[in-house]
Amino acid sequence: MNTGSALPPRSSVSTHILDTSVGRPARDVAVHLAARSGRDAPWQPLGGSATDADGRCKDLPALPEGTTHVRLDFAVEPYFEKKQADAQQDAPANRDSGAFFPEVTVTFAVTPGEHYHVPLLLNPFGYSVYRGS
Repeated sequence: MNTGSALPPRSSVSTHILDTSVGRPARDVAVHLAARSGRDAPWQPLGGSATDADGRCKDLPALPEGTTHVRLDFAVEPYFEKKQADAQQDAPANRDSGAFFPEVTVTFAVTPGEHYHVPLLLNPFGYSVYRGS
């Protein structure tokens, strides 16, 4: 029987990236996670991961107790550079300029105990995000 006080539930975060220009997951995109415990608190880097073959980051670090805001930084420029290099091997006349957005940063508020899945729909010239399930 546990007579101590229960810890408040923590929030958790997951993400995935779909490259809408090809209709496939974006593999090997570095994702960094940071959190803060109030609107005016400094950001605390928590670590990161990279997307797998399914475009998912399954091992993002846990959020600290008291987290109120989360920031996901997606380093998409290397992904598009590799994609462009691969495309030029197949079709040297393709001179796409790469990514207009070299990185995508998504900041959102969290409530303790809730899970936040934040998909990134990506193409070389735009992106959108939403709260998934």
